[in-house]
Amino acid sequence: MGLSIALIEPQIPPNTGNVVRLSAATGLSLHLVEPMGFDLDSPRAKRAGLGYWDQVDVWTHPSVGAFWEAISEQRCLYFSAHGATSYFDAPYSSNSVLVFGSETRGIPKSVLEKGERIYRIPMVETVRNINLATSVGIVTYEAIRQLGIRLDGCEMGAADAIATLK
Repeated sequence: MGLSIALIEPQIPPNTGNVVRLSAATGLSLHLVEPMGFDLDSPRAKRAGLGYWDQVDVWTHPSVGAFWEAISEQRCLYFSAHGATSYFDAPYSSNSVLVFGSETRGIPKSVLEKGERIYRIPMVETVRNINLATSVGIVTYEAIRQLGIRLDGCEMGAADAIATLK
């Protein structure tokens, strides 16, 4: 398995639907860890994915423990407002799993307590967090950029991005 996205206990169908579309657009697999705040077969969940569900390699896991059994925990990079290191400095690799917590609880406390491989998206202090789907998009495209992955014949490596910013 290559680079992929994981949502731990997502609660809001439109956020998950946005991540489904992102996964379809980038070709990344999506791992959904239960319990979720909705049924994947519900009309709300189907509508939220705008018909892209069949274009995404979706894996469901009945618990965080089952997810870690299926995916080597060493592949996981966690993204949380509680991380101390910027997502720019995450050690992305071609088989990383970009892991995000639920909208209401975030990354499980047991993971945060380890303090390993936890990264954050920098933001002003008056903002508590960014929408889950937005966060997933920000981090996913940074990983794609750093890894030099080509999408639709378009490549923007680190040197190109730096030159663009100057």
